[in-house]
Amino acid sequence: MTAFSDLQTAAVLFSLMIAPLAAAGLALINAGLGRSRNAAHAMMTSLTAIAVASCAYFVLGHSFYGAAGEPARVAMIRRQTWDWLGAMPPFFIGLPAAGSPAFLTALMGTESVALAALIPLGSGAERWRLSSICASTAVLAGITFPVFAHWSWAGGWLAKLGFVDTGGAASIHAVGGLTGLAVVWLLGPRRGKYSSDGMPMAMPGHSVVFVLFGCMLALAGWIGLNAAGAILFAGVPLGQLALVGVNTLLGAASAALVAAVVTKVRFGRPDASLTANGWVGGLVAVSAGCAFLPPAAAVLTGLLAGGLVTFSVELLELRLEVDDPAGSISAHAVAAIWGLIATGILGRFPAGNDVMLAQVVGVATLLGFVLPVAWGLNALLDRFLPMRVSREGERQGMDLFELGAGAYPDFVTHTDDFMPR
Repeated sequence: MTAFSDLQTAAVLFSLMIAPLAAAGLALINAGLGRSRNAAHAMMTSLTAIAVASCAYFVLGHSFYGAAGEPARVAMIRRQTWDWLGAMPPFFIGLPAAGSPAFLTALMGTESVALAALIPLGSGAERWRLSSICASTAVLAGITFPVFAHWSWAGGWLAKLGFVDTGGAASIHAVGGLTGLAVVWLLGPRRGKYSSDGMPMAMPGHSVVFVLFGCMLALAGWIGLNAAGAILFAGVPLGQLALVGVNTLLGAASAALVAAVVTKVRFGRPDASLTANGWVGGLVAVSAGCAFLPPAAAVLTGLLAGGLVTFSVELLELRLEVDDPAGSISAHAVAAIWGLIATGILGRFPAGNDVMLAQVVGVATLLGFVLPVAWGLNALLDRFLPMRVSREGERQGMDLFELGAGAYPDFVTHTDDFMPR
């Protein structure tokens, strides 16, 4: 990678300093959309997932991820060279000095995989055991994320096709969201979620304040992550970072407004949780092409993302019986797929770049490779380390059952005498 100027290095470092706010925002959203008896467990698993993901990426993941211009494993297919896996030593051995582009990329990868690890937690909330979460996170950070991220970010075969994923819509959010879908398939719905005739029962989250505050934190972190990705992976000049910030904000704002309007029209009142899902979906969708979309295109991307996420949540829950308490699959995987396609349609690229074809190939790779691999690896883990908590643990609440204390010990937080035993 070409050496950065001191100003570029400072810009990336500052962006990555605020990027963890996205993880804090997602943790609060996951906790707020769950019931009060699981709130401490939601925050504990978020902290633990960040820790496990960071360590697993340091030990193994980064060696598979590599970096553009660094050693890689290649295969010759029909006289074409396909760069499919990084070949760097583990433990960040051999990285150039701190502040170099390769080292900054390693930091970006560590923060990105930590954020990706939080996404499945929202899908598997209220019935996923902490020990199994740690094992699943290690697999995500050590295998699934770095392999796909190498293809899309680190000069792999997708990047060479022209695939655009500036802020990680595919590498972070689609990988995390599809892993969440695999986890939900393996866990099954929460007890009491569906009646005998398959109708979903309302299980509202306990703190809308957590959820909406989490959205605000996420915006700041997303701007940082998108700005760092724009410099590291898209090579944009520093003057173009203002466009990245504007597009990120406009994507979230337009998506949230659409979600609020849609729920107001359909239910008589705007729904706060679905509006929050729309906000996150807008952030995700615009991340792919944040450095290449005109502001009007970012607004259009967000508008469609907000509507898509709102209807996707209903479709998954009502029609497909996919119990996703935080709406993570819709807000991350579905919105990411739309954002990748929107980048190919609406992005401004040099003439001759067939970005649309590369985006379609990237989406097909996510659905045809990442989703089956995520399901297979987690199914294998489930055989040795069961994922789902016991019936009694779910009835009692994850806080008391796994942590021994509730988040709100001075209050009566739940009664579930009606829950089937």
